[in-house]
This record gives sequence, C-alpha cells and structure tokens, in this order.
Amino acid sequence: MDYSGNLLKNRLFWVGVLYFAEGFPYGVFYDVFPVYFRQQGVDLRSIGLLGLLGLTWSLKFIWAPAVDYFRHHRLWIFSMDAMMGIILILFSFNLKGDWGATLFLLFLFALFSATSDIAIDGYTIELLEKRELGIANGIRIAIYRVGILTSGFVLVLGGQFSWTIGYLAAGLILCLAGAACLAAPREKTYAPVSGYSVKAEAVTLLKHPGGVTAAGLFLSACLWLLDGKIRFSADRPYCWPVLLLLLGSAVAASYRSHSRMKPAAGNAPGGNAASAQARGGTVRGDAAPSLRADPAEPIASARLPGPENELTKGPLFGALFELLQRPSIVPVVLFILLFKLGDTSMGFMVKPFWVDSGFSPAAIGLVSVNVGLALSIAGGIAGGWFADRFGIFKALWILGLFQAASNLGYAAVAAALPPHPAGTPIDTQYKVMMYGASVVESFTGGLGNGPFLAFLMAIVNKRKAATEYALLSSIFALSRQVSYWASGYGAQILGYAPYFMLTFFLAFPAYLFLPWIKRVLDNNSEK
Repeated sequence: MDYSGNLLKNRLFWVGVLYFAEGFPYGVFYDVFPVYFRQQGVDLRSIGLLGLLGLTWSLKFIWAPAVDYFRHHRLWIFSMDAMMGIILILFSFNLKGDWGATLFLLFLFALFSATSDIAIDGYTIELLEKRELGIANGIRIAIYRVGILTSGFVLVLGGQFSWTIGYLAAGLILCLAGAACLAAPREKTYAPVSGYSVKAEAVTLLKHPGGVTAAGLFLSACLWLLDGKIRFSADRPYCWPVLLLLLGSAVAASYRSHSRMKPAAGNAPGGNAASAQARGGTVRGDAAPSLRADPAEPIASARLPGPENELTKGPLFGALFELLQRPSIVPVVLFILLFKLGDTSMGFMVKPFWVDSGFSPAAIGLVSVNVGLALSIAGGIAGGWFADRFGIFKALWILGLFQAASNLGYAAVAAALPPHPAGTPIDTQYKVMMYGASVVESFTGGLGNGPFLAFLMAIVNKRKAATEYALLSSIFALSRQVSYWASGYGAQILGYAPYFMLTFFLAFPAYLFLPWIKRVLDNNSEK
C-alpha cells in the first residue's frame, strides 16, 4: 500500500489526533480523579462511585443514534471536549462544595467523554477506506494509549506544583484537541432515508411487540449493570422476579394486541409488498447494509414483512433494529463475544500470578506494565499492517492463533515455577521464563487487537456508523467484563497452570463462526 499520498497521510494523521482526544479524558477519569479526590480526603466508598459513573462508556450505545441522526461529528467532538475542559478548569479552583455536586460534574465529564467517543468512532469509520482500516487501527491503539499516558502528567504537575496547574493544563489540552478536530475533513452528507419523525418512531416502537421486547430487554440489561455496581437487589431478592414478571406481561399483552391487527394487514396475497411499494418502495430498508448474507436480498422484507418493516425506518433506533435483523448478525455477535475470550480470560489474572510468584512491584511495573504496554502497541501496529497486507479475514484467524498460543507460555511458567514467598530471591532461569512469557503475551495480544478493531469497523453501515459501532463495541466490552469476573473463580478453583491452559482452549470456539465472518467481509468488500 502506498502511504506517500498526502490524502492518505492526512487520514492517518487525523486518526492520531482523534484517538488522542479520546484516550486523554479516559485517562483523566480513571487515573487522575481517584488520586486527586483521595488527597482531598474523600472516603474510599465515595471514590468507588467513579466505577459506577464509568458505566456511561458501556451504555453509550443508548444515545449513539442521536449522533447519527444530528450528524456534524466534528462539532460533537469539539463541544464535548470543550465542556470537559470547562469542568477540569472548575476543578482547578479546588472547589470545596457539596460532594453530590462534585459527583454530578464527574457524571457530566464521563457522559461528555463517552459521547465524544461515539462521534470519533463514527467519524473515523466514515473517513477511512476499507484498505486503510488495519494500519489505521494500529495507529489508533498506539495514540489512544499515548493519550491515556499523557493524562499521567496531570498527576506529575499536581504533585510537583499544584492541582490548579495540573487541571488547568488538562483543560487546555482538551480544548485544544477539540478545536483541532474542527479542522479535520468535513463529514459526508447523507439524505434522509424516510420521512419518519422521532415521534412517529416512538409510537411504532410502543405498538410493536418487537419494540416492547427489545426495550424491555435493554432496560433490564441497563438495570443489571447498575445493580452490579450498587447491589440494590442484594437485600431485596424480590426485585428481579417482579421486574421480569412485568416485562413478560407487557410483551404478552403487546403480542396479543399485535396478533389481532396482523391478519387485516396481510389478507390479500402480496398485500404487504404492495402496501410497502405504495408507501414509496421502502421495503428495501436502508441503503447498503453491511451484514447481508446476500447483497441483493431485501433485509427488512426478509425478516419483517408489512407493518413490521416500519421498525427499521426510524431516524433514531431504526439502525439498531436493522442491524439486529440482518441474516448474519447472530454469528457475528457470537464471534465478537468469543474472539478475545482466551486473551481477556487470562489477562486479568496475569498480575496476581506475578505477585504470587514472588516478583516485586518494581519488576511487575517495569516488565509487565511498561514494557508490556510498548509491546502491545507494537503488536497492534504490526497486526494492523498485516490486516491491510493480507486481508482482515486472514489476519483474524492467523493472528488469532498467535494470540491463543501465547497463553501456553504462562501455563508453562506456572507449571514450572516453584512457590516463592515474598522477599525470597528468584532464580535467573525462572525470571527469564516469566519475562519471556510476558513479552510474547503482550505482543501477540496487540497483534489480535488491530485486525479485530478493523473487523468491527469494516462490517458497519457507514451511514449509521456511530450507532452500529457503539453497539458492537459494547457487546465486546460486556464479554470482556464477564471474563474478568469469571477469571478469578477459574484461577482460584483450578490453580494458575490449569487455568492458563484452559484459556488457550477458550480462544477456539470463535473459529466455528469464521465461515460467516468471511461471507460478511466478502459481501462488504463488493460494495
């Protein structure tokens, strides 16, 4: 691929600018705020609420359709970054007000950051050509990490000088990053697909059983994530049974009402198609969906004849319903859930393994964290280059094998390394084994990241990229969080060596869905 052209260089340059602007506020939220508020005397329980506020990144697909609907992605990015900068400038004055008001500002910061992420991801997908997705995501991984690391300088400034200087510098960085994004190439302009209003879409959703079911499941998932943080149901065991009963009743009532209306809409043969054509030929759904099993197949009519097709036409949530109705979406979702399962299931237990093996915090920080971070960035760039050179599909299954095989290194070390109480010297041969396993695991983990992120970007509909990418990335985030949670039980019950061996095999269920993934990517490349 020729990277000498100015246009291509500009695209990759803007990928760097955009993902620095995405990584920096995330680092401020998770690295700077906990240190600052602890130094201000805030109790640990209150600081722990930051984790609850962090759910905004997991739930950002809720309001992602608004970004696609109103568009102007660069303006979204600038506005969100500017408002985050204002919040940091407010913190620079060392406000000593109510903790509730402070939490509200922190919530706004997280909300603005997640919204900026939505706009950045959607804009980037529209900006890039498919042949650039691999190397662009390699650069994305690297610069995103640089943005997070740069937030650490706020801690340095706060410690060496004052928090006022640190927060003023952070606010200035965010404002400059947002302003820089305004200079990026203009977004593409898309004409509306239908004349549907937001109000009409809401009425359709409430009347349709599919809409009621989806809304109920979505609300339940949000409440489940929230309950996982605040443990509201711990002392109220009746909460979830009552909620599920109400959801089931609402869905049953909706299906019963809908079944009475349906025969009237479809009595005449071909009536559904005729009525759709009479409404302007909207039976085809939106333009060029990327997950079709057959590019010529009308998605909406294949799954939702007649009135049900209305769900895909809404200006806000139509993209979600259309995505979920595509023929290949089930294997795609399962692949997203499973592809990084072996890597994430082991990753959260690596540092406890280092500690239990007798390594010092200094050694862990130097090798596993710092060197590991550099190697994961290098792996991401290499994986992105490989995806562009040989194709995303080949990169997924070939580099996925390297990603899985690296887990065997830690399994071998765990089996060979004898117990070392803290403070006792570790033989050089065991140090070399541990360092070698860390180097291989960090680099190959990055190898898998580049093509995987390129895959997520390649399969979405560019017209609704912000919504679809937010949903797909949230699915992956859910898988990652569940694997983190389960990894502790696995390592505790099995022991490190057997558990690390198990994570090697956890990488392969995703390969069962590769035929569908290839079909999706091939169909997408034809457009």
